[in-house]
Amino acid sequence: MWSWLAKICITTGSSPEGLTPTQYKAARSVVHDTVIAVRGYRPKTLSTPLFGLDAVMFHRGQAPVPDIRRRWTGRPVNQVDWDQLADTAPVLVTTMRRYLRQCALSLRPSSVVLFDTTLRQFVASLVNADPPVTRVADIAREHVEAYKQQLADRPGYRGKPLSKTTLGMRLGHLHTFFTRIIEWDYDDVPARVPVYRTDRARPDKPHPRFLDDAQAAAFMTAAKSLPDPLDRLMVTTLARTGMRRGELLGLTVDAIVQIGTGYWLRTPVGKLHTDRYIPLHPQLKDLLDAWIAARPGWQATDLLLTERGRPIPPTRVEKAVQKAAAAAGIGHVHPHQLRHTLATQAINRGMSLEAIAALLGHHDLSMTMVYARIADRTVADEYFAVTAKVETLYAASQPAVLPADAAGPAMRALRAEAHKRLLGNGYCARPLELDCRYETICESCTMFFTTIEHRPTIRAQRADADAKGQTGRRDIYDTLLNRLADAPS
Repeated sequence: MWSWLAKICITTGSSPEGLTPTQYKAARSVVHDTVIAVRGYRPKTLSTPLFGLDAVMFHRGQAPVPDIRRRWTGRPVNQVDWDQLADTAPVLVTTMRRYLRQCALSLRPSSVVLFDTTLRQFVASLVNADPPVTRVADIAREHVEAYKQQLADRPGYRGKPLSKTTLGMRLGHLHTFFTRIIEWDYDDVPARVPVYRTDRARPDKPHPRFLDDAQAAAFMTAAKSLPDPLDRLMVTTLARTGMRRGELLGLTVDAIVQIGTGYWLRTPVGKLHTDRYIPLHPQLKDLLDAWIAARPGWQATDLLLTERGRPIPPTRVEKAVQKAAAAAGIGHVHPHQLRHTLATQAINRGMSLEAIAALLGHHDLSMTMVYARIADRTVADEYFAVTAKVETLYAASQPAVLPADAAGPAMRALRAEAHKRLLGNGYCARPLELDCRYETICESCTMFFTTIEHRPTIRAQRADADAKGQTGRRDIYDTLLNRLADAPS
């Protein structure tokens, strides 16, 4: 970076302190084009040092605003700030900024930033409409549809279209905005919410990516051999606890607590606004103790994981996980995959959903049920048991007959019930609880006669009718039994 500054100073014949923004911009272009022409570098190769120099000189007031570092992250939607919009649409800006101030009182700052970006994007499309929209009350359905089209045409990560998640998030922000200001009785509101729930694209719901048992074993073996103690600690903590990356970076030096005879790790308040306690594996407890013992005492921060006295960035965690994955030869692994791996291993080995939800910090079991759908051992066992029997039909040269036990208990009960109800020209579909006057047609006939030797059979039939709740049939058998009791012996 400083060598580039030296070249620029030589080109302008000025010292670093004497450079003006105009001189810097012109000389930078000349030096940049000359180096590319002489040395054959690609422009992308020079972007990192030049971006750093542009940022330093800009903050010194000696260079214009730095260019976008990655061109594919450019924003075709003009995201002007609120002060620039105040003159064009003062009422609109006042309503939206009032809403953002209220959101800042109850939501995380990162969420408010997302709301702010969405509203500024939307306002940029409103003020450029024909005619311009200057009040929230004037926003109609056509303005929302125009904004949806802008989002669909806008490039996203690496020039690709925006994902369904991003599109749904932006439109969800607008739907929430209109709904809340109407509920809060703002003066500047539309007649109805112009954003519908159907505007949000239905996102795909893929299963979480996890490491199978062989990959997980190779990964953990490689993690134990990492030369950097910080790398070993981060990777082992993620794999043994199922923590999120942000929770790992937020751990403090007093996170280890003893409850009874066991040690637990208290996670900080994170994504779901809750903290929790995670049981510590003995190997992880030893790594944490060694790290805390070697931690310099001069650090002002109480964060557990620091490097050279500074908080660790998220990319440092990703690099540590990737080192272990590369050593294990299993390709790219994201830190969050270790969380999915732990949950999948736990549920496949009999851990209850409630315990897994508590371990991962889920609000409800619907979040945990995702892992239950990944590998249901009951489904697998039943599938292979049936498959083994069905395969006998295909393996033999002659068509084979399935064994009697191939039909499960439910199928056998259904077949027995159907056979019992079989009639001459069909079958009876009467529920067991309903009486049938033809079932005791002979017993209710005036010509019917019975003797005392049939009393056990009639009692059994009476008990069957009573068990099935067939009161009419039961009364008939009661009459027969009473008749036998009155008959002379």
